[in-house]
Amino acid sequence: MTRLRLSLYVGGLLLALVAGGLAWTARFRDADGDDLADRCQGALAVDEAREFFDGAGLRARGHTGEWVGHDAQWCSVRADHEGGGPTLKLRIWPRAAYRASGPAASASATPIGYGWTGSFVSGHSPGAAVLVDCRPMAGAGLLVEAETSAKSADLTPRQMLQLARVATETARRAADRAKCEGALGERPETVDRTGWTTRPVDRATGTCHDVLTQREAARSHVTDVSEKPAGRALTEQCAMNRGESRLFHMTAYYGPSAEEEMHLDGKYPGTAQGAHTRTLACGGAIGTAYFKLERTENAGTAGETAGTRDPVDSATLDRILTSYATASGKRHGCPAP
Repeated sequence: MTRLRLSLYVGGLLLALVAGGLAWTARFRDADGDDLADRCQGALAVDEAREFFDGAGLRARGHTGEWVGHDAQWCSVRADHEGGGPTLKLRIWPRAAYRASGPAASASATPIGYGWTGSFVSGHSPGAAVLVDCRPMAGAGLLVEAETSAKSADLTPRQMLQLARVATETARRAADRAKCEGALGERPETVDRTGWTTRPVDRATGTCHDVLTQREAARSHVTDVSEKPAGRALTEQCAMNRGESRLFHMTAYYGPSAEEEMHLDGKYPGTAQGAHTRTLACGGAIGTAYFKLERTENAGTAGETAGTRDPVDSATLDRILTSYATASGKRHGCPAP
């Protein structure tokens, strides 16, 4: 999201909140009992949360509120001792409450893997998000997000793994309570914290794999790609470079992440001007996937003056985006375009 659109979006959201608009009606209903297992309407993965806090006693709070016209649950968990420490924050939303944020919306995420459609973020604000097919819920899907107030540098590798497990096992409990029919993944045994990797086009193995042929790379002046591990993350990205200059990048959005991005592009069309886009009907909780190709601002090719670039015709960019959508969509179980 560009700075302009982010500013407009945040400003508009604040106005809606002040005016008591429909975007977020702050009518919280305490629906949980006193027992820890009752939090998040009985969906909280208690054992995984306890292990995150190294077996300490826990305190939890939770409420149900209305978000974009749909009920959603918010929960927080922390160790029951003096001295503070990190807080675990969970959100359990129907797919139709599309205001995706945090790990679900991060293009720097890695896939959770282990059979889940979901993202894991290990950067400054670590978190995990999973999406489950669920016909009984609005939008035919269930989204669970787990984040912590601690920075990645302050967490142990075991806690990073537990963060992913809190998300997946909370999703398992929530899916069981909602009688979701979607296939669930396995309990994660590891988390992938791989950063961005830059490599030659013909050696792409991640989110840029199977996107460019050698002929298309030469035609579009691409020599290298910057990518993340490939899988079924809810938002993913592939960048195309010439030497040290980034030429353009493509982003794939799935489920609530796609709905949110399409909503913002429709509301603030000027901030997406010049982008190439396409959609792909995937069905289930993913719904319609959204793909976008954007030139990098002020990106020059090697040896050029900043702000200039070799021209790449629109038809070539459309073909590259279609190839990206096909490869990414296939990993997410979407039919070929």
